[in-house]
Amino acid sequence: MVTLFRWLVRLTVGLIVAAVALIGLAWYFAVRSLPDYNATYEVAGIAAPVEIVRTTEDVPHIFAANDRDVFFALGLAHAQDRLFQMNVLRRAAQGRLAEIYGAGALPADDLARRLGLYRNARASIQAQDPKTLAALTAYAEGVNTWIQQVNLGAMGRGAPEYFLFPDDISYWEPADSLAILKLLAASSTVQLRREILRARLSLAAPERGQELVAAPGEPPMPTYASLFPGEHFAGVERKTAKPDWAAGLAGYLAPALGATGNGWAAAGNRTAAGGALLANDPQFALTAPGLWYLARLELDSGGVIGGTIPGIPVVLSGRNTHLAWGITPAQVDDQDLFIEEVQPGDPNRYRGDAGWVDFKTHTETIRVRGGSSQTVTLRETENGPILPPSHLDISTILPAGHVAALSWTGGRGEDTSMSALVGLMEAQDRDGAARALTGVIAPALSVTLADDKGVGQVLAGALPRRDPANQTQGRMPQPGWHAQNRWQGLDPAPPATTDLDPQGGIVATTGAPLPGEPNLGFDRAGPYRMSRLRHLIDSREIHSRESFIAVQNDIVSPVARALLPLVGANLWFTDEPAPRGTPERQRQDALALLANWDGTMSEHLPEPMIQAAWMRELQDRIVRDELGPLADDLNELYPAFIDRVFRNTNGAAVWCDIRQSTPVETCTQIARQALDAALLDLTARFGPDLQSWRWGDLHRARHVHPALGDLRILSYIVNLVQPTSGGESSIARMAYLGHAPNPWQNVTGPVFRGVYDLADPDSSVFIISTGQSGHPLSRHYDDLSELWRRGEYIRMSLDPDLARAAATGITHLNPISP
Repeated sequence: MVTLFRWLVRLTVGLIVAAVALIGLAWYFAVRSLPDYNATYEVAGIAAPVEIVRTTEDVPHIFAANDRDVFFALGLAHAQDRLFQMNVLRRAAQGRLAEIYGAGALPADDLARRLGLYRNARASIQAQDPKTLAALTAYAEGVNTWIQQVNLGAMGRGAPEYFLFPDDISYWEPADSLAILKLLAASSTVQLRREILRARLSLAAPERGQELVAAPGEPPMPTYASLFPGEHFAGVERKTAKPDWAAGLAGYLAPALGATGNGWAAAGNRTAAGGALLANDPQFALTAPGLWYLARLELDSGGVIGGTIPGIPVVLSGRNTHLAWGITPAQVDDQDLFIEEVQPGDPNRYRGDAGWVDFKTHTETIRVRGGSSQTVTLRETENGPILPPSHLDISTILPAGHVAALSWTGGRGEDTSMSALVGLMEAQDRDGAARALTGVIAPALSVTLADDKGVGQVLAGALPRRDPANQTQGRMPQPGWHAQNRWQGLDPAPPATTDLDPQGGIVATTGAPLPGEPNLGFDRAGPYRMSRLRHLIDSREIHSRESFIAVQNDIVSPVARALLPLVGANLWFTDEPAPRGTPERQRQDALALLANWDGTMSEHLPEPMIQAAWMRELQDRIVRDELGPLADDLNELYPAFIDRVFRNTNGAAVWCDIRQSTPVETCTQIARQALDAALLDLTARFGPDLQSWRWGDLHRARHVHPALGDLRILSYIVNLVQPTSGGESSIARMAYLGHAPNPWQNVTGPVFRGVYDLADPDSSVFIISTGQSGHPLSRHYDDLSELWRRGEYIRMSLDPDLARAAATGITHLNPISP
């Protein structure tokens, strides 16, 4: 027995030693990929020495003798900090994620291939102007130089993720940057999802289903079934599976994911310091590392500093010496889904406007890690590529014997958007910026501008030209064989969407339609956030940098302020007093809290939690009777719909009556029942004491690592989880997941914030959601995340002396002597 015990001790010690050795070895190889910011490299491809000065927050300031060398160094800096992210973004655009992730990424690859993101990117190379083409080429050479340095110096394969997801990293090409911009465009728009949802609502509730998503003043539209008389829609009642949010972000961006943001500016006559102010916060999915990366470039046209996306050699939101700019996804109607009839007996032909025609067809092979390669057949009609029924719930709206084709402004080559964005970065005033932006095709952007003399706003992006006889005006999928439904071409944004000299010296956008703006779609952002933004801006005659920061971090919910008085109108203080500990008393206490609440969605308060749960339960009770299983797929609140129901606009209060019950229910009854159900759910989660509930316990931001975020142990290292204030309609928009056990999990937000002060440019500030480095073991992986959560910033300066004085490292690039 003693001998056995000794051997067990020895075995245990041996296993511990082996485990420690393995952990030490893994640590050694992982830290090998951390870049040395004080290193000097002899490189080919530059004409003169280059300096990359890193500030204490790891923001690179790039100084070079010419623009080509600057873009070369930007490519190298991006690759130093975000090599894995860049490669994953490229793979997502190419449809090659399954090569590293396995079969789980096949749907994402299939969709990217069908959209033709990479094919169209390659076709757009020659459409770029010479300056942009030179920038793309130099940037690619900088990325490839870092890959060479990783291989030469055995730097842990460049990123620790590659030890778990082996990958042969191919050299960067200019088309790769264009492809990532295409992916950004595809992920920024939600029009495809909106069209499919409208069709499903029409099928589930033909008489009133469209009321759920109808925009104010929207004209009536035919039911979806009436567009296809005699056809059968077999999949309509099928309850679709909820999407896996992490899987959808396998490439950091996913088509149809959606993005929004805020942008506003005040001219010098409306500011305390006499110079224009501009604020911008584009809002995307929360990932770790975040999508954005801060950088400063010293170009021949002057210094430029702001937010970039690794893989794209452009400052998308930032400032130079004389001009500041910010981008907001415009959410115009830039996509249409066409239902094409396949010829009976011949799956290779479809119905055109003059008879049966052949699909354009070719095949591609998707390689799968750990599995067999998959060959996909890509088909295309005159309206665009065919999307399989398995994508985006298309199967639920397809008549038998039909397929769906997508028309999209970004779904073609000859796209000059990259050249336009490079031109914006180098413009010196609003007029120059507006001229440069005429080249944007996709994504459609509302660009806010400020220069030394004033402010302005430009809508940039191509818009489809639709026939006035179009059956749905782009609001729902429509028959593709009718000539009047097809696009008549693309047009630039109308002149009315450009305002370079606004009355009152103020411009603002949230993606919602602006007063007097032509109709650019019926599924744009709602009016609530825009009304709150205009209220805060217009309530002050004179603004300062601090007032802009306060507006950018405003967490008041205009939806809560609008709906609670309406929904609770007949509930406030109306019940008989109830004893403590009863459900009736809990309801009374909740109503008392909400009656005295100002709509501030603070993470430390219980009221936001009660309001959010109540409104979600209320909407579900209103629509479930009519929509059935489709109600499970509604992942967001539709406040305009609830407003119409409780005001009984055009008889909308009929939604409150449960058709399957004999009594006639009123909206007040439904509101009370919804509140009771919400309180029961929250009590099960957090206990019966309302005063102890905290919004931040439910509303937690999860910045997920696309590759490692679902691995049990590593997820605690690479994912960032934080309680956050704000909500779906607050200016500091922190939107919800919308399904799963915690539908209020915060999954999208302002991944970049910037406030630019042209009166004192060096006092401008910005922040990103995580940190500059994509390396989980770097101190810069998440060092900015807590500042971001608290609404704080870091300084933004173009002063070279300040950059060098605060430098924590200077990378020197020297040209190899001939």
